[in-house]
Amino acid sequence: MPRKQRCRWIEGYPDHWEFSPEEISHEEPVVMTLDEFETIRLLDREGLTQEQCAEKMGIARTTVTAIYESARRKVADALVDGKQLLIRGGNYQLNDQGTKNIIQKGTGNMRIAVTYENGEIFQHFGHTEQFKLYDVEDGKIVAEQIVPTNGSGHGALAGFLKAAQADALICGGIGMGAQNALAEAGIKLYGGVTGAADAAAKALAEGTLQYDPDAKCDHHGHHHGEGHDCGHHHGEGHVCGHHHGEVHACGHQEGDEGCRRHHGE
Repeated sequence: MPRKQRCRWIEGYPDHWEFSPEEISHEEPVVMTLDEFETIRLLDREGLTQEQCAEKMGIARTTVTAIYESARRKVADALVDGKQLLIRGGNYQLNDQGTKNIIQKGTGNMRIAVTYENGEIFQHFGHTEQFKLYDVEDGKIVAEQIVPTNGSGHGALAGFLKAAQADALICGGIGMGAQNALAEAGIKLYGGVTGAADAAAKALAEGTLQYDPDAKCDHHGHHHGEGHDCGHHHGEGHVCGHHHGEVHACGHQEGDEGCRRHHGE
């Protein structure tokens, strides 16, 4: 029986999830996992040694070497052959993202996050400075808390929401990169919503929320200030230990929260 893999710690989600050649390619896209992406980020961008990278990711140096070599081969494959490069899945676990002081949600409860400013739904996800979290039990809101965000950019904010145990997000405009990050985190998106945050959360808890499944960024035309493309929601991801369809073994131990495994591995 093969030995189970350990989850690899990553700092957060990327802001950019898809890279395409200028010419249209009919080749199968190259899929880089998030743990592979993390080795590229730590070694090539941050300049860490493999020993330092291994410490940050909670794995052996030899494992870092293997992951890094796989990631570099994928980059070369995409660049040389002009293939689309996608970042998806992997055997990883996010760090706490600065959420240690957030109250844990009850077992079986749903947690709704709302981009929040002065009682209203803040309209630009990538710039939100606060979320209001609502815990729902049997269709009723049973707890609320307002939390400051830890970082800027949609990748960091999606990672924050996952670490905060959010199951759903209500927001206004949102770009494609953010939608990809939320899908990877297994967080259901309800975009294009305006008005009072409390009223929207109550409507979602009761199953009556009106939202736009094709919500887009609208404050910088077709491109957000961080440079991501506005677009459509790509569906939901799967999260180990949550109720989003098929559950994938994380390789750590049965029921390990937050650890994801790339589909098909």
